[in-house]
Amino acid sequence: MRGSPAVPALATAALLLPLLGAAPSAAESADAPAPDRLQRAFATAAAEYHVPQSVLLGVSYLQSRWDAHGGAPSVTGGYGPLHLTDARTALAGAAHHGAGGEDPRGDDARAPLRPSAAPAPPADLPDRLTTLPRAAELTGLSPEALRTDPSANVSGGAALLAAAQRELGEPLSEDPADWYGAVARFSGAEDSATAAAYADEVYDVIRTGERRTTDAGQRVALAARPGLAPDVAQLGGTGLRTASAAGTECPESVSCEWVPAPYEEFGDGDYGNHDLGGRPASQRIRYIVVHDTEGTWNGVLNMVQDPAYVSWNYTLRSTDGHIAQHVKAKDVAWHAGNWYVNANSVGLEHEGFLADPDAWYTEAMYRSSARLVKYLAAKYDIPLDRQHVLGHDNVPGTTAETIPGMHTDPGPYWDWRHYFQLLGRPFEPTAGKDSGLVTIRPDYAANRPGYTGCETAGEPCAAHGSSAVRLYSDHDVNAPLIKDAGLGTAPTTGVNDLSSRVSTGQQYAVADRWGDWTAIWYLGQKAWFHSPAKKPAAVPASGRVVTPRKGLDSVPVYGRAYPEKAAYPADVPAQTVSALPYTLSAGQKYVVGEKVPGEYYYAVTFDEAGHRVVTGEDQYYEIQYGHRVAYVRAADVTLSTVR
Repeated sequence: MRGSPAVPALATAALLLPLLGAAPSAAESADAPAPDRLQRAFATAAAEYHVPQSVLLGVSYLQSRWDAHGGAPSVTGGYGPLHLTDARTALAGAAHHGAGGEDPRGDDARAPLRPSAAPAPPADLPDRLTTLPRAAELTGLSPEALRTDPSANVSGGAALLAAAQRELGEPLSEDPADWYGAVARFSGAEDSATAAAYADEVYDVIRTGERRTTDAGQRVALAARPGLAPDVAQLGGTGLRTASAAGTECPESVSCEWVPAPYEEFGDGDYGNHDLGGRPASQRIRYIVVHDTEGTWNGVLNMVQDPAYVSWNYTLRSTDGHIAQHVKAKDVAWHAGNWYVNANSVGLEHEGFLADPDAWYTEAMYRSSARLVKYLAAKYDIPLDRQHVLGHDNVPGTTAETIPGMHTDPGPYWDWRHYFQLLGRPFEPTAGKDSGLVTIRPDYAANRPGYTGCETAGEPCAAHGSSAVRLYSDHDVNAPLIKDAGLGTAPTTGVNDLSSRVSTGQQYAVADRWGDWTAIWYLGQKAWFHSPAKKPAAVPASGRVVTPRKGLDSVPVYGRAYPEKAAYPADVPAQTVSALPYTLSAGQKYVVGEKVPGEYYYAVTFDEAGHRVVTGEDQYYEIQYGHRVAYVRAADVTLSTVR
């Protein structure tokens, strides 16, 4: 933000603090009991900068859920509870990376694609990525203090809001309804639609109220204001450009723009960077795949507009949750490394980095993503569960050769539990405590399995909350980790090694129990995880499972549900139905996502007239086999229900 650096004088606190009463002095805040210190910092800053406390709390919740993240920056260089951005400092020299060298198309009928790595941050940063230096000017506090001291950070956010209110010519009113324009400006958005979507989300938080304990053990509360109606007309005075959502497929509750991925011919008969289709009439859209970008917003958008690169359907920005759509839902983007999944899915890229535990995602992006996913799920009848809302790390390799190269994002630091709460589908127990199924559900903040390799191979990653739970070959943390036969390597604690871990929301059949330990069927073997009653890593569940048909010792497992050879017309080459190096053995059970037909989308030419959807007689069940999903032939297994 730009404008006058004037700092407002101190105000009488009693008029501004309906929740807590009179504001403490700075010295009193420093001496306050630890669990109340952040709440009191909000009160002090609200009083000092004449900002309604509910507005300051609402903005902070949308940025960080009031978490301080130990002074570590977000994926876009935002610090502290108010997500004050200093991207140049945060991203200087950062070496973000993902794992895997997969072919994003994953189609055997075409030569593999090998796209280059994501670009570095741009030299010229937009204002939304440089709010912390501006806060330093307004408050006189050092950039270091604003990055590392939560109380200083809250003051910086209050100063920015007050400055925005003054720049708009609005009074420093006690009524939160009078701050809509300033909240919209605080987002850093460059267009009015994005700013309005952000402000609407903040006021939704204020109306409903929130209460939680932060990552630093701070208890913070925002009293609900259910009747609050902000002055949305203030948006007209912000001077932001008007952006069009024309051409997009997004809910009205988010900001969305059309940034098309090119469907163009280039080179010697080649084309990119997606395929035209006729979904859902031609094929069902069954899955939504969650990715992280491994790059920053501007660079990633440049890549998706390159016809020689790959594609996905949507990109979501971290700072404010803004969405860019690139490929229509009817068409098939090249994003998941598995052609069957690509042909049946929509891909969402979230601005972020897998192997940086402290590079956190904003609440604004989580909420915007959840609104988009709910919209897509309702439109295309996609169940909101972890067999249909997949991480890229849950997508299986198509053949034995492709398994080691499959990507592992969004990784163990994506908060699946919170994400599904926002989707309105929280992971709750659905059976008695002795049920034969479990849903993985650790406490994200308290669950901190150690990982290595975030910055340097073999070196420990920073301790951080995680959605993932580690698996062992016996009921002992000193027992060997679970080995993935498809990878063919010794299992490690590497942040990109999926051999021996499960993720929040995934469901598995119980194979055994021993005290505080539970064993599940996983990759064809018993896999144990620690789940004490006072700190459970899973909750009991009910659902459908498959086991080999009577008389079969084992059945093959597949990475795609392709039709039988006889189903292909003469002008479409039959695709090999090749099993993965896994089996489902007698006595083992695996949770079912849904029954799907054997299907293949043949699209190897620029001319859409040559495209075909081949559907066979063979039916498959999608199952949760390991960390990734897989498929088994329906004819090979018996389906049953576990309650």
